[in-house]
Amino acid sequence: MISVLFAVLTAISNGSASVLQRRAAATAPDSDAMRLSLIGHLLRKPVWLAGIGLVMVAAVCQAVALATGPIAVVQPIFVIELPMTLLIASYAFHSRLPRATWYGVAAVTVGLAVGLGSAAPTGGSETVEDLSWIPALIVTGLFEALLIAVALRTRKNTRAALLGLAAACAYALTAALLKDAVARLEGGSGVTAFFSSWQLYATAVAGIGALFLLQNALQAGSLVASQPMLTLGDALISITYGVTLFGESVRTGWWLLPELIAIALITAGCIELARSPLASGTSPPKPRAR
Repeated sequence: MISVLFAVLTAISNGSASVLQRRAAATAPDSDAMRLSLIGHLLRKPVWLAGIGLVMVAAVCQAVALATGPIAVVQPIFVIELPMTLLIASYAFHSRLPRATWYGVAAVTVGLAVGLGSAAPTGGSETVEDLSWIPALIVTGLFEALLIAVALRTRKNTRAALLGLAAACAYALTAALLKDAVARLEGGSGVTAFFSSWQLYATAVAGIGALFLLQNALQAGSLVASQPMLTLGDALISITYGVTLFGESVRTGWWLLPELIAIALITAGCIELARSPLASGTSPPKPRAR
């Protein structure tokens, strides 16, 4: 229960951060794409710095969630970050969400419930043997390199989608490394083992890489292109890490049918929600006086 609560808090913080970061990244020139100058441009934007503050809050909440629950349960809950953000934004802007947006909220919520109920992730170990990380890191590195190489040959929304998936993969890796590092806090020499583990510092490197890829995805195209890839990619790749690295188990067989239906619902819901002006970092138009 604690893991679910902190996963929800992480989703709220991350979703809000994405909206703020998208608002700042959209003002960056195309010439800054995949360059460190993009970060320099964003550092001068207070709205982006506010988003980074929320990212830090999310990191703490995520660490608690991963320390108390399986990665295959915690990470998929993050698909609710966009619906939660829109609900908060609509309250802040004193505006009503259109009916289509509510349908999107319902689709994501139902999809998450159906997906977790069908997959029913269970079991798994708290830590990973160091040697098991080698093939995982190699495959992840090759996958990331392929996505970035193809993205650099494309433009606009196609690039945003590919970089969004690359960011999702990096965030999923960050979560897996973080879970492995936090698990080392247990025991008499937990603090020493935690700060001496390579996983902790690899978490920081992967997290910075994920943040860099996300900024480029948000700068390249619309939120409609990047958000579904980011949301679903993070969930599905995290489940893969949970199964292959931590030995967690999910249902297969005929359970794949409702799981695919859940993915379709979440995808459709994310696309609809990402079209909202609130998700793009702008307030909806006010109704005209009659």
